[in-house]
Amino acid sequence: MTLDEKAEILPGDRFDAIIVGAGFTGLYMLHVLRQKGFTARLVDGASNVGGTWYWNRYPGARCDIESMQYSYQFSEELQQEWEWKERYASQPEILSYIEHVTERFELRRDIQFDTRIEAATFDEAANEWAVETDRGVTLRARYFIMGVGCLSAPIKPTFDGEGTFAGETYQTSLWPKEPVDFTGKRVGIIGVGSSAIQSAPLIAEDAAHVYLYQRTPNFVVPAQNRPLSAAEVADIKSDYKGFRAKAYAGLTAFLFKRHDDSVFDLAPDERRARFDEFWNIGGLPFLGAFNDILFNDDANQACIDYWRSRIDEIIDDPKVAALLTPDEEFGCKRLCAGTGYYETFNRDNVTLVDVRNKGIERLTPGGLRAGGVDYDLDTIIYATGFDAMTGSVTRIKITGKDGQTIQEKWDEGPKTYLGLMISGFPNMFNMVSAGSPSVLATMVTSAEQHGDWVGECLEYMRDNGKAVIDATLEAEAEWSAAVKRAGDASLRTNCDSWYVGSNVEGKPRAFAPYIGGWPPYVARCNAETQSDYANCVLTPG
Repeated sequence: MTLDEKAEILPGDRFDAIIVGAGFTGLYMLHVLRQKGFTARLVDGASNVGGTWYWNRYPGARCDIESMQYSYQFSEELQQEWEWKERYASQPEILSYIEHVTERFELRRDIQFDTRIEAATFDEAANEWAVETDRGVTLRARYFIMGVGCLSAPIKPTFDGEGTFAGETYQTSLWPKEPVDFTGKRVGIIGVGSSAIQSAPLIAEDAAHVYLYQRTPNFVVPAQNRPLSAAEVADIKSDYKGFRAKAYAGLTAFLFKRHDDSVFDLAPDERRARFDEFWNIGGLPFLGAFNDILFNDDANQACIDYWRSRIDEIIDDPKVAALLTPDEEFGCKRLCAGTGYYETFNRDNVTLVDVRNKGIERLTPGGLRAGGVDYDLDTIIYATGFDAMTGSVTRIKITGKDGQTIQEKWDEGPKTYLGLMISGFPNMFNMVSAGSPSVLATMVTSAEQHGDWVGECLEYMRDNGKAVIDATLEAEAEWSAAVKRAGDASLRTNCDSWYVGSNVEGKPRAFAPYIGGWPPYVARCNAETQSDYANCVLTPG
């Protein structure tokens, strides 16, 4: 795409705030600041709104939080007028919803599309941020707000011979807008994370053959997706506010059935009946069957035993079932919700290729070589995930006080205060990211909670004649320790996952999100506001 084909560069270069990212978080932040009388410019590298839902257009892309909850709640009119079609919304439906919100609240006029932030530097003399774009324009603002998302920095491995492959290549996290036709093609999918789990069954319906190259298997439970009934929607909308309040009071701000008893409180037959009940509920709520699945090794193993019994019922070949069984704790990685994933391996045109030891050796003109075997392919799909939690931040050259960069600050893992502020980076807010519940809570609810907190903070600064706010090192250290303690209490820290950054070579291992629960987190954020930001240094302006 040439510069002339990109979105027009909007006028103006100085604002109260610059927001990065036009997904759920950035859009809500823009709305809040407008309501409070601040000027803002939102910048995004895409050609339209949507954030991760703009880029991830691969077949079967779908949310794993129920649509009636994976949506904004700040406007009752919006909640009532939008009609979700399915229990778990598809990517096209979510993108349509985000576009609707953008138009309904007239947000587009303050969004600069087709523009990436290359660097941001805090000007200590002027107490403002200078933000450089790839369009040759430098924007200046008192506040710099990152709404870039936890899963928006794609990673793609490199292989010997990559330039020799003569076929088509795609990446699930950067999928083209135009439909891709797999009819009659031999397709290789590298990776078996969520995007492969969602896309492979659909691709296999059209392709001549699909090869899934698996290094590490994932636990998958059925999503049990279905159309939403008119009666179900009407029931929720009859008291949407009350429905949301119940969700907000929960551990993850996501309302679903939970039991507060141990796996071992029930006799074996009762235990299996409970697991059966939650298998039929499907998706992430499966973890609500018992309260100790993620905290007790024996309880976790009982869950694995049940899961394996269900997989053995589905997959015809015991050897394939064994290869698809992870050698780690259940739910240690983010639990994947699938539709027909395991059934796909019963198809004659689907082959699972185990590459956990030898890996993929190289690409060839006609496909790839793995385990000493050459596979003839027409298409290769990289379903290889993200530099999660921090990658979308550290890919930008961000420089705070005394010339310190964010890369230097986080060289041993992310350090934040409340997952919102980073000491030494004044007037910068990093939303719904490391150090907050983010990916362990309902993301849209997290976006609204953070947006309201930041908006209230900026309003306080304006009303009290303050020019700069910066979290103290002591507060940051205390909160970072709290994040680590909460993570260490869970089995989620035991395995290699994007939660700890182990999927990126050379990345420091640290459990990035706060797993201590949504209500305690919100209470801590509210306490900071109510104390007039006692754990921060505020400088008059």
